[in-house]
This record gives sequence, structure tokens and C-alpha cells, in this order.
Amino acid sequence: MELNLEFISTKLIKPSIPTPQHLKNYKLSFFDQLAEREHMPLLLFYPHGNNDDNINDDKFDEKLEISLSRILSHVYPAAGRLSMDRCSIDCLDQGVKFTKAKVNCQFNDFINQVQNDLNLALFFFPWDIQDLKDADFDSTPPMVVQVTKFECGGTAISISASHPVMDGFSNFKFIYEWAKVCKLGISADQIDFMSFDFGEILPARDLSHIFPNRIHPIELDAKFIAKRFFINEQTISSLRDKLTGVIDSGELCFKPSRVEIITAILWRALIRVSEAKHGYLRRSLVFFPVNLRGKISLPLKENAFGNYVMDAPILFVPEKNKMELHDFVTLIRNSVQKAIDACAIGSADDIIATVANSYKEIFPSKEWGTDNDEVDKCIISSLCKFPMKDADFGRGKPSLMHFGLRNFHSCWMYDEECGSICVQVDLKDSYMSLFECESDIKAFTNGNQERIQLQPLL
Repeated sequence: MELNLEFISTKLIKPSIPTPQHLKNYKLSFFDQLAEREHMPLLLFYPHGNNDDNINDDKFDEKLEISLSRILSHVYPAAGRLSMDRCSIDCLDQGVKFTKAKVNCQFNDFINQVQNDLNLALFFFPWDIQDLKDADFDSTPPMVVQVTKFECGGTAISISASHPVMDGFSNFKFIYEWAKVCKLGISADQIDFMSFDFGEILPARDLSHIFPNRIHPIELDAKFIAKRFFINEQTISSLRDKLTGVIDSGELCFKPSRVEIITAILWRALIRVSEAKHGYLRRSLVFFPVNLRGKISLPLKENAFGNYVMDAPILFVPEKNKMELHDFVTLIRNSVQKAIDACAIGSADDIIATVANSYKEIFPSKEWGTDNDEVDKCIISSLCKFPMKDADFGRGKPSLMHFGLRNFHSCWMYDEECGSICVQVDLKDSYMSLFECESDIKAFTNGNQERIQLQPLL
């Protein structure tokens, strides 16, 4: 399918109510400083006329803009710009970049094609965030939106958020609430779903002497394959029942969550793939992002805006760890809980020291660090219970959702219908050809998968 995109207009959407003087400078937090300098794009596809409240395209575009302007009156940092010192946001209502475009294909034709070639979805991401140089990052709006219309109806809405400004929780919560404001016509003075005081509670610091650079390996020329796997509720329940037998035998002392089970399956499969490629069992490191909201003692609300995430490192050592599924489940639970417990009690300085020491053991170390090619590294992240699948702008829930892809081995899991979980897996081509044939993956997904070929998205 050859797609041609025509850009119609670009404007800056500003808050409908000017930001008050005392909020003109939003302080970033310590955790904001830890976030990688990149944009996080999310793409939602909506068919035309998927709701009784069917309105024409021009009216729908107007509702999108008006509702975005209203919600920015509450989430005012998203309409600002990073300051020169990178420790705050100048909230002068500069605005969110909003681009309208149209594409030369039917919505249903595209949806049918994208099931086999998800690379087509990348076509709808904002172009100016896909190869963003570091020097241009600070001047780029913290949020970039692109709305693309298909022939005879259907819409793709792409929302890309600056990671140093907001994490996945903040981004997805923003999108869900924006959709609700658009659908229900909620006024700006009634919008109140986030708190904005994290930078006061855990302020940004000079990290030059206390914190290592978080650098993931970058393979600019690598060819990546992405695949989506669907694991239904029945399969998850069956896996949990099997592990219950291990609990009865005393080899497992807790009932694992579905996220822990699926993480264990994915990780063990990746380790086996690496063993097949290299001829021996290698050490493996998983970065598992943990949402710390509601888990530590700081006087912070669970709906805090910004970044409140710690990458819990989970380490597999062949000489130390076993390959049974319950062994991986235990390793995942203990490692994540260790990261949470380390931050659960103490002052802001204690938390900073704990996180810094944890990362120092990984990123710059000779044993596990970026320069060690004898360690396999990947990200496995759970987006389950995040509300982006329920983002209804007035045309129903999205029929397809797609995440931006990095040039790094990654697994993203999120909720699907009826208790099932979808996992988007991004691997190098040579790894994916083995991964899709791995016995655990074939058994646990029951063949429910889609193969797509992607170029790295930076």
C-alpha cells in the first residue's frame, strides 16, 4: 500500500484560560531528570461513525481543538517549553503543536493492511519527533498532536509527549481525560484530575557528581521486526493454575499476577533465543519500569503529573538462576519489590541516593553496563490498567492502538478485550525469527500473532 500524506494546517493550541502568574514556572522533579530525552508517541485509530453522536469532520476537528485548549488550562506544563537550565518549564502558554492532515486511502483498507504490516502505522506519527536532535529537543513543544483523516471517514490521532515532562501514566491519563472533555463538552473550570507539586517535593538536583548517564545501546543500522501477541484470559488462568501447584509444593510462596507470569514467559523466551544464537546461555538484564505512585512515603498524590517511574533492574545469571518458569516469576517479584522497598521509606535525599546507587550498579558497570556485549538487555513494560484503550473522543473506542518503536529490544503489554493481554514485541530481525518459533511463545499465544517489519524509530 502506497500512502501519500497531505498536510492541511499546523497551529499552536493554547490554554483556553491563561496560566496564572504564580504558575508560570513549573519545577521539574528529580525523576523528571532521569527520563530519557525523547518523545513518546501513541497512535489511536478511530473509524467514522462509530458512535451515535455522529458529527461531520469539520465539527469534530473543532471539538478536538476546543477540548485540547480546555484541558491545557489544567495541564499547563504541556503547553510550555523547557527552560535553558532544563530544571523547569516556562509556562507562558506557548501552546501544543496541532497538525491536520489527510491520507489517500480508505480507513477499512488501511486497517486490513496494517494487521500484516504495522510499519504502515509509523506513517501517521508526527514527522518532527521521529529524528529529533538533542540540540532541538528543548525548543520542541512538550506535546505534539497530529490528526489525520482517511478518505470517506476514519481518523488517526497521534499524541507525542516529551518524556522529561511526563511519563506514560501522565501521558495516557492526559489522553483519556482529553477524550472525555471532547465527548462530553466539559468546561475548563471543571477539569481537575492531576496534581503539579512533585517538583517541590522532590526537586531537581545537580546530578553531575551523583548519577551516571543512563545510556541504552543504540543500533542505528539494525533492522527490527515487531510482532503483536494476544494472550487470552483462559490461557492466563491456566498458567496461574499450573503455578498454584508449585505454590503447594513450597517452591513458590505467592500467587503471581498476570503481568509477572507474562513477563516471565517473554524473558525466558528471549534468553533461550540468545542461547540459540550464541551457542551458550548468557547473562540477561531486564529494565522493568515501575510506577511509584502510591508506593512510597512522600506526601505525593497518586495522580501526580510528571515522571514518577524507576527502572527496576532484573538480573539473570546462568550460574546462579534456574530456568523454571516459577524461578523467573520469583526473580521478577523480588527484584521489583526490592526497588519499591528501597524507595518506600525515607526523605527525598534518601530516595535520590537509593535510586542513584541502584543505577550506578548497572549503567556504568563493567559487568552489566552498556559497553558489555556479553549481556543481553531489553525493556519489558506493563501498560495494563492504563486507560488509553478507553479514550473515546465521541466516536467510540479506538479500533487499533500503536506505540512508537525504539531501536532497542522491547516488550510492551497492555489490556485487550475480555481480560486478554496484547504484547507488542520489538526485536532485531535475527532474534524475532527465532522468538516466534520458541515453544513458550507458540504455546501461550495459541498462534494469535501478527508479524510486521519496521525501521528503527529514534
